[in-house]
Amino acid sequence: MNYPVQGVGLGLRRGMFAQLADHAAEVDAAVDFMEVAPENWIGVGGRFGRQFRAYAQRFPMVCHGLSLSLGSPAPLDTDLLGNIRTFLDEFDVRYYTEHLSYCGDHGHLYDLMPIPFTGEAVEYVAGRIRRTQEILERRIAVEHVSCYAAPGQEMSELEFVKAVIARADCDLLLDVNNIYVNSINFGYDPEEFLDGLPGERAVYVHIAGHSVPAEDLRIDTHGAAVIEPVWNLLERAYANFGVIPTLLERDFNFPPLPELLDELGRIRSIQDAARSKASVAVASV
Repeated sequence: MNYPVQGVGLGLRRGMFAQLADHAAEVDAAVDFMEVAPENWIGVGGRFGRQFRAYAQRFPMVCHGLSLSLGSPAPLDTDLLGNIRTFLDEFDVRYYTEHLSYCGDHGHLYDLMPIPFTGEAVEYVAGRIRRTQEILERRIAVEHVSCYAAPGQEMSELEFVKAVIARADCDLLLDVNNIYVNSINFGYDPEEFLDGLPGERAVYVHIAGHSVPAEDLRIDTHGAAVIEPVWNLLERAYANFGVIPTLLERDFNFPPLPELLDELGRIRSIQDAARSKASVAVASV
C-alpha cells in the first residue's frame, strides 16, 4: 500500500486551537498529519477559516466525512460531493474517507445508523461508493462503524464490511476502537475480527477512547483516553498488516495538550517497536 500520509496524525478540532497554538513546537514534533470533517470547514471564513488554512499549509491533510450517508435510501447528495471535491482540491487533501453507515433520509439524524448486513445492502451501498468515487475522481476509503443494533442481519459485520469493500473496489479506514466497542456490544472476538479485515486495503488507522455506561455496553464517544485493550489491537494491526499511519481522534472533553501528546507519542512508540520487530524477523530469515 502506498499510503497517502505517514506516521502519526491528530484529528483537528476547533476546541483544540488555543492549546495547539500554545504548544506549536511540540505539536510540530508530534504530529505528521491532520484530519478534518470537510462539512465542518466548507465555506468557513473569518478567524476560523484563516486558522484552518494555516494548519492545512503546515500539515498534510486527510478528510473524514460525516454526512454523505452512504447507506441512506435518499438519493446520493451530489451537491455535497461537488463541494467536497472543491474542498479537497483547494486544500490539497491527501485522501477522503466516509462512514459505512447512514445518517438521514431527506433530513439529517445527526447520528451514524447501522446499515442492515444483507446482500441487497452490499450491492446498494457498493454502487453508491462507486458513484462517489466517480464524482470525486479519486478512490475513497470507508470506515466500519461502531453500532448498537444490527437490524435485518443476514451476514456477520465482518462479512458485510469485506463484501462492500470488494464489490465497491474501495479502500478501508481501519478503526481499532470501533472493533473493540462492537466486540463488547455484540459479543465477538475483537482479534478475530481484526485478523479477518482486508488490511492490504487500509489507508490509515483511527484510534480513540470511549465511554462505559454498563458492563456489556461501550459507546464510541471519542471523549476519553485510549484504553489498554485498544492499544493492544493497534499493536496486533501492525503485526498483521505492517505499520499503517495512525490518527488519534478526540472530539470533546479535551485534556491538557501534553496528555494528548503523550497518546500521540505512544502511537509512535508502538510504530517504532513494530518496525524494529519486523526488521529483526527479516534479518533472521
